[in-house]
Amino acid sequence: MTLSAVIVDDEPLARQRLRRLLGKVAGSLINVVAECTDVDELIRLARRTRIDVLFLDIELPGGDGFTALRRWNGPPPQVVFVTAYEQHGVRAFDDRAVDYLLKPVSPQRLRETVSRLEARLPSAASGGPTADVRKLPLPVGRRVAMVDETDIQVIRAQGNYLDIETKRGTFTLRRPLGDFVQELDGSAFIRVHRSSVIRIAATVEVLALGSGRYQITLDCGRAIVSGRQYREAVQRHFIAWMAEPGAAAPRK
Repeated sequence: MTLSAVIVDDEPLARQRLRRLLGKVAGSLINVVAECTDVDELIRLARRTRIDVLFLDIELPGGDGFTALRRWNGPPPQVVFVTAYEQHGVRAFDDRAVDYLLKPVSPQRLRETVSRLEARLPSAASGGPTADVRKLPLPVGRRVAMVDETDIQVIRAQGNYLDIETKRGTFTLRRPLGDFVQELDGSAFIRVHRSSVIRIAATVEVLALGSGRYQITLDCGRAIVSGRQYREAVQRHFIAWMAEPGAAAPRK
């Protein structure tokens, strides 16, 4: 599969250099179909051209890269920010960036980005049991770790931040819980509390506590107490009928 890419930068030399580097490190994976110099030009192009990947500068005439994403209408592309300013990194990942490159971009660093883009492609060639495992980009400082979705145990909201507990450790990022969950396989995760989402397959025990609450133990050892308003969801996903302590059994 070849990804159609657009480079958005108001500096001609920067566009030329990035196009040249992509030609060297991406092979046939990425085809640069156009270059744009500002936000308006990009939005016009997006109305008539399929764009799979944006290599997007932040400081642009007529608005910034974030403005372009807010104005986007249609299937969202994968976004790689390419900028000289490192202070926008957190906001970039809040906007679901695949990567955040600092100018001047080195060939080695760009290879890492291309690998991340390739990892997000649906895999039809491998055919093995792990071919459909999705990888999620989770920031670690100025780096990004590609984490298998199946490694996630629980996602817990802590104020404006998320703690994503995985088999590889805990990752923290600034992101609304509901927004992050939309990127996950909806059949594999369940929200059990307004601040907690768990992976269903990671559950090893569900204990009724009464008053519509349940203690859910995960295979990592962490125990999560569900909220009362999520009682029906817990029952529906883990057992067809679960009696509360002291509740009457269903009549036969």
